[in-house]
Amino acid sequence: MREAQPDLHRLTPDEVDAVCALARIIWQATYPLLISQAQIDAMLAGRYAPARIREQMDDPRHAWWVADLDHVPVGFAHAYLENADCKLDKLYVHPDWQHRGVGGALMREVEAWARTRSAGRLWLQVNRGNARAIHAYQKYGYRIVASQVFDIGDGFVMDDHVMEKLV
Repeated sequence: MREAQPDLHRLTPDEVDAVCALARIIWQATYPLLISQAQIDAMLAGRYAPARIREQMDDPRHAWWVADLDHVPVGFAHAYLENADCKLDKLYVHPDWQHRGVGGALMREVEAWARTRSAGRLWLQVNRGNARAIHAYQKYGYRIVASQVFDIGDGFVMDDHVMEKLV
């Protein structure tokens, strides 16, 4: 019997709280060895505030997608247009669903959206210590173009690679 595959679609307002909860699960599984718990909490509070996500959903320069199985999210992505480029700002998959094609499917949705908006380049930032994510992005054709420490305020920084892919 073939395993059920998640349904990919644009995020709806009713799914925002579930995606925020999923983000916390994923971040707690991914980032404690890379950044402090205080920074994890601050970034989750800032980046995954339901009101902020809903504002982005109303902005045509932003797009959110969710992968769900039986109405339970297992992954999500967020991208936005910035001049002639598109930033892949978030792409996360629940640890139990990694390596099952969910991330690749979300990536294809983001790339298709960027192409329809005439973006010439898709770019992202990834923590330099997140070897699994870096490897995955390289598998999808991204290359490291810079490494930089970004001051994000409140005494926190992001020590990231900037990766890009032409679309």
